[in-house]
Amino acid sequence: MKQKIIQQGAEAIIYKQGNNVIKDRIKKSYRISELDNKIRKLRTRSEAKLLTKASSVINCPKPFLVVEDIFYRIGMPFIDGKKLSQYLNKFPLAKQKQILNQIGKDVAKIHNADIIHGDLTTSNMVLVNNSPAHKYSQKNNSYVNDKKIKSCTNLDKKDLVFINKNKSANESEPNSEWVGGVNTNFQIFFIDFGLGFISKKIEDKAVDIHLLRQALEAKHFKHWEDLFKEILKGYKKFKDSERVLERLKAVEKRGRYRH
Repeated sequence: MKQKIIQQGAEAIIYKQGNNVIKDRIKKSYRISELDNKIRKLRTRSEAKLLTKASSVINCPKPFLVVEDIFYRIGMPFIDGKKLSQYLNKFPLAKQKQILNQIGKDVAKIHNADIIHGDLTTSNMVLVNNSPAHKYSQKNNSYVNDKKIKSCTNLDKKDLVFINKNKSANESEPNSEWVGGVNTNFQIFFIDFGLGFISKKIEDKAVDIHLLRQALEAKHFKHWEDLFKEILKGYKKFKDSERVLERLKAVEKRGRYRH
Protein backbone atom coordinates (compact mmCIF):
# COMPACT_ATOMS: atom_id res chain seq x y z
CA MET A 1 0.00 0.00 0.00
CA LYS A 2 1.31 3.43 -0.96
CA GLN A 3 2.60 5.73 1.77
CA LYS A 4 2.15 9.50 1.70
CA ILE A 5 4.22 11.89 3.82
CA ILE A 6 1.82 14.17 5.70
CA GLN A 7 4.32 15.80 8.05
CA GLN A 8 8.09 15.94 8.46
CA GLY A 9 9.88 17.46 11.42
CA ALA A 10 13.31 17.38 12.99
CA GLU A 11 12.58 14.22 14.98
CA ALA A 12 10.21 12.17 12.85
CA ILE A 13 8.44 11.64 9.54
CA ILE A 14 4.70 10.97 9.60
CA TYR A 15 3.25 8.79 6.84
CA LYS A 16 -0.39 8.11 6.02
CA GLN A 17 -1.06 4.63 4.72
CA GLY A 18 -4.68 3.72 4.19
CA ASN A 19 -6.53 4.46 7.41
CA ASN A 20 -3.34 4.37 9.45
CA VAL A 21 -0.50 6.67 10.37
CA ILE A 22 3.11 5.56 10.71
CA LYS A 23 5.53 7.66 12.73
CA ASP A 24 9.20 6.97 11.93
CA ARG A 25 11.91 8.53 14.07
CA ILE A 26 14.66 10.01 11.92
CA LYS A 27 18.23 8.77 12.18
CA LYS A 28 20.63 11.47 13.36
CA SER A 29 23.92 11.27 11.46
CA TYR A 30 25.70 13.55 13.94
CA ARG A 31 25.23 10.99 16.73
CA ILE A 32 27.23 7.81 17.21
CA SER A 33 25.16 5.05 15.65
CA GLU A 34 24.83 2.98 18.82
CA LEU A 35 23.77 6.02 20.84
CA ASP A 36 21.35 7.17 18.17
CA ASN A 37 19.68 3.75 18.04
CA LYS A 38 19.36 3.70 21.83
CA ILE A 39 17.83 7.18 21.98
CA ARG A 40 15.35 6.49 19.18
CA LYS A 41 14.38 3.19 20.75
CA LEU A 42 13.76 4.75 24.17
CA ARG A 43 11.78 7.66 22.74
CA THR A 44 9.69 5.39 20.54
CA ARG A 45 8.87 3.11 23.44
CA SER A 46 8.16 6.03 25.78
CA GLU A 47 5.79 7.76 23.37
CA ALA A 48 3.90 4.54 22.65
CA LYS A 49 3.40 3.92 26.36
CA LEU A 50 2.22 7.49 26.93
CA LEU A 51 -0.24 7.29 24.03
CA THR A 52 -1.58 4.00 25.32
CA LYS A 53 -2.03 5.35 28.83
CA ALA A 54 -3.51 8.66 27.67
CA SER A 55 -5.99 6.91 25.38
CA SER A 56 -7.65 5.42 28.46
CA VAL A 57 -8.64 8.87 29.75
CA ILE A 58 -8.85 11.20 26.73
CA ASN A 59 -9.20 11.02 22.96
CA CYS A 60 -5.84 10.29 21.33
CA PRO A 61 -4.66 7.71 18.79
CA LYS A 62 -3.88 4.43 20.53
CA PRO A 63 -0.88 2.58 19.03
CA PHE A 64 -1.49 -0.87 17.62
CA LEU A 65 2.09 -1.38 16.54
CA VAL A 66 5.57 -0.52 17.84
CA VAL A 67 8.80 -1.52 16.12
CA GLU A 68 12.19 -1.11 17.79
CA ASP A 69 14.51 -2.95 15.41
CA ILE A 70 16.02 -1.47 12.24
CA PHE A 71 13.13 1.01 12.14
CA TYR A 72 11.83 2.97 15.10
CA ARG A 73 8.18 3.47 14.37
CA ILE A 74 4.72 3.62 15.84
CA GLY A 75 1.59 2.58 13.96
CA MET A 76 -1.64 4.39 14.88
CA PRO A 77 -5.10 5.00 13.42
CA PHE A 78 -5.41 8.09 11.26
CA ILE A 79 -7.59 10.75 12.92
CA ASP A 80 -9.70 12.26 10.15
CA GLY A 81 -10.17 15.80 11.36
CA LYS A 82 -8.85 19.36 11.24
CA LYS A 83 -5.71 20.62 12.93
CA LEU A 84 -7.07 22.91 15.60
CA SER A 85 -4.38 25.57 15.12
CA GLN A 86 -5.58 26.17 11.56
CA TYR A 87 -9.32 26.29 12.24
CA LEU A 88 -9.96 27.58 15.76
CA ASN A 89 -9.92 31.25 14.73
CA LYS A 90 -12.56 30.60 12.06
CA PHE A 91 -15.21 29.56 14.58
CA PRO A 92 -17.57 31.91 16.44
CA LEU A 93 -16.17 32.90 19.84
CA ALA A 94 -18.83 30.88 21.65
CA LYS A 95 -17.66 27.67 19.96
CA GLN A 96 -14.01 28.56 20.53
CA LYS A 97 -14.75 28.86 24.24
CA GLN A 98 -16.56 25.52 24.24
CA ILE A 99 -13.59 23.84 22.57
CA LEU A 100 -11.05 25.37 24.95
CA ASN A 101 -13.14 24.44 27.98
CA GLN A 102 -13.05 20.83 26.80
CA ILE A 103 -9.29 21.06 26.29
CA GLY A 104 -8.94 22.23 29.89
CA LYS A 105 -10.92 19.20 31.06
CA ASP A 106 -8.76 16.87 28.98
CA VAL A 107 -5.52 18.37 30.30
CA ALA A 108 -6.91 17.84 33.81
CA LYS A 109 -7.50 14.18 32.98
CA ILE A 110 -4.00 13.48 31.75
CA HIS A 111 -2.50 15.40 34.67
CA ASN A 112 -4.61 13.34 37.06
CA ALA A 113 -2.89 10.35 35.44
CA ASP A 114 0.52 12.11 35.88
CA ILE A 115 0.99 12.37 32.11
CA ILE A 116 2.86 15.46 30.95
CA HIS A 117 2.30 16.15 27.26
CA GLY A 118 5.39 18.32 26.91
CA ASP A 119 4.20 20.25 23.84
CA LEU A 120 0.64 21.38 24.51
CA THR A 121 -0.27 23.56 21.55
CA THR A 122 -3.28 23.69 19.26
CA SER A 123 -0.98 22.33 16.54
CA ASN A 124 -0.96 19.05 18.45
CA MET A 125 -4.74 18.83 18.66
CA VAL A 126 -7.20 17.60 16.05
CA LEU A 127 -10.85 18.62 15.90
CA VAL A 128 -13.26 15.91 14.73
CA ASN A 129 -16.94 16.58 14.05
CA ASN A 130 -19.30 13.97 15.43
CA SER A 131 -21.01 13.26 12.13
CA PRO A 132 -21.61 9.58 11.23
CA ALA A 133 -18.68 9.71 8.78
CA HIS A 134 -16.30 10.93 11.47
CA LYS A 135 -17.58 9.07 14.54
CA TYR A 136 -14.63 7.75 16.45
CA SER A 137 -14.69 4.58 18.52
CA GLN A 138 -12.15 2.94 20.77
CA LYS A 139 -12.99 -0.36 19.11
CA ASN A 140 -11.77 0.84 15.71
CA ASN A 141 -8.79 2.53 17.31
CA SER A 142 -7.48 -0.75 18.68
CA TYR A 143 -8.43 -2.99 15.77
CA VAL A 144 -5.57 -4.94 14.24
CA ASN A 145 -5.04 -8.08 12.19
CA ASP A 146 -2.10 -9.75 10.47
CA LYS A 147 -2.87 -8.16 7.10
CA LYS A 148 -2.90 -4.66 8.56
CA ILE A 149 0.38 -5.27 10.40
CA LYS A 150 2.23 -6.21 7.22
CA SER A 151 0.77 -3.33 5.21
CA CYS A 152 1.94 -0.88 7.87
CA THR A 153 5.47 -2.11 8.31
CA ASN A 154 6.54 -4.54 5.60
CA LEU A 155 8.30 -6.36 8.43
CA ASP A 156 7.83 -9.78 9.93
CA LYS A 157 5.84 -10.16 13.15
CA LYS A 158 9.03 -11.09 15.01
CA ASP A 159 10.04 -7.43 14.73
CA LEU A 160 7.00 -6.24 16.69
CA VAL A 161 7.47 -5.26 20.31
CA PHE A 162 3.81 -5.30 21.27
CA ILE A 163 0.38 -5.30 19.69
CA ASN A 164 -2.82 -4.30 21.47
CA LYS A 165 -5.28 -7.16 20.95
CA ASN A 166 -8.73 -6.71 19.50
CA LYS A 167 -11.33 -5.57 21.98
CA SER A 168 -14.72 -7.17 22.17
CA ALA A 169 -17.22 -6.35 19.47
CA ASN A 170 -19.63 -4.87 22.01
CA GLU A 171 -17.12 -2.43 23.44
CA SER A 172 -18.65 0.98 23.97
CA GLU A 173 -17.60 4.20 22.29
CA PRO A 174 -15.95 6.95 24.31
CA ASN A 175 -17.94 8.22 27.26
CA SER A 176 -19.84 11.40 26.45
CA GLU A 177 -17.90 13.11 29.23
CA TRP A 178 -14.83 12.88 26.99
CA VAL A 179 -16.45 15.26 24.53
CA GLY A 180 -17.84 17.68 27.07
CA GLY A 181 -21.36 16.28 27.40
CA VAL A 182 -24.20 15.21 25.13
CA ASN A 183 -24.79 18.68 23.65
CA THR A 184 -21.41 18.99 21.96
CA ASN A 185 -20.87 18.19 18.30
CA PHE A 186 -17.11 17.71 18.25
CA GLN A 187 -14.25 15.76 19.74
CA ILE A 188 -10.72 16.95 20.47
CA PHE A 189 -7.83 14.54 19.94
CA PHE A 190 -4.40 15.13 21.47
CA ILE A 191 -1.52 13.95 19.27
CA ASP A 192 2.29 13.88 19.33
CA PHE A 193 3.44 12.86 22.81
CA GLY A 194 7.05 12.76 21.60
CA LEU A 195 8.18 15.23 24.27
CA GLY A 196 5.96 13.77 26.97
CA PHE A 197 6.82 11.97 30.18
CA ILE A 198 5.35 10.77 33.47
CA SER A 199 5.66 13.10 36.45
CA LYS A 200 3.85 13.85 39.70
CA LYS A 201 5.56 17.24 40.01
CA ILE A 202 3.34 20.30 40.22
CA GLU A 203 6.08 22.23 38.39
CA ASP A 204 5.88 20.01 35.30
CA LYS A 205 2.10 20.35 35.15
CA ALA A 206 2.36 24.12 35.49
CA VAL A 207 4.80 24.19 32.56
CA ASP A 208 2.32 22.21 30.43
CA ILE A 209 -0.32 24.87 31.11
CA HIS A 210 2.20 27.64 30.46
CA LEU A 211 3.05 26.24 27.02
CA LEU A 212 -0.63 26.09 26.14
CA ARG A 213 -1.08 29.70 27.20
CA GLN A 214 1.85 30.75 25.03
CA ALA A 215 0.36 28.91 22.06
CA LEU A 216 -2.90 30.79 22.48
CA GLU A 217 -1.10 34.14 22.67
CA ALA A 218 0.89 33.36 19.52
CA LYS A 219 -1.72 31.75 17.24
CA HIS A 220 -5.05 32.89 18.64
CA PHE A 221 -4.16 36.29 20.02
CA LYS A 222 -7.47 38.02 19.22
CA HIS A 223 -9.33 36.20 22.00
CA TRP A 224 -6.53 34.44 23.83
CA GLU A 225 -7.40 35.81 27.28
CA ASP A 226 -11.03 34.66 27.07
CA LEU A 227 -9.91 31.30 25.71
CA PHE A 228 -7.32 30.79 28.43
CA LYS A 229 -9.99 31.51 31.06
CA GLU A 230 -12.03 28.67 29.56
CA ILE A 231 -9.04 26.34 29.82
CA LEU A 232 -8.68 27.20 33.49
CA LYS A 233 -12.40 26.58 34.10
CA GLY A 234 -12.10 23.11 32.58
CA TYR A 235 -8.79 22.44 34.31
CA LYS A 236 -10.42 22.79 37.74
CA LYS A 237 -11.32 19.12 37.37
CA PHE A 238 -7.66 18.36 38.17
CA LYS A 239 -7.40 17.44 41.84
CA ASP A 240 -4.43 19.77 42.46
CA SER A 241 -5.44 22.52 40.05
CA GLU A 242 -5.08 25.30 42.64
CA ARG A 243 -1.49 24.30 43.39
CA VAL A 244 -0.66 24.09 39.67
CA LEU A 245 -2.13 27.52 38.92
CA GLU A 246 -0.25 29.02 41.84
CA ARG A 247 3.00 27.54 40.51
CA LEU A 248 2.07 28.80 37.04
CA LYS A 249 2.59 32.36 38.25
CA ALA A 250 6.23 31.58 39.07
CA VAL A 251 6.73 29.77 35.75
CA GLU A 252 5.41 32.76 33.81
CA LYS A 253 7.85 35.08 35.57
CA ARG A 254 10.75 32.94 34.36
CA GLY A 255 9.54 32.98 30.76
CA ARG A 256 9.39 29.87 28.58
CA TYR A 257 10.73 26.87 30.43
CA ARG A 258 12.25 23.88 28.65
CA HIS A 259 12.20 20.51 30.41
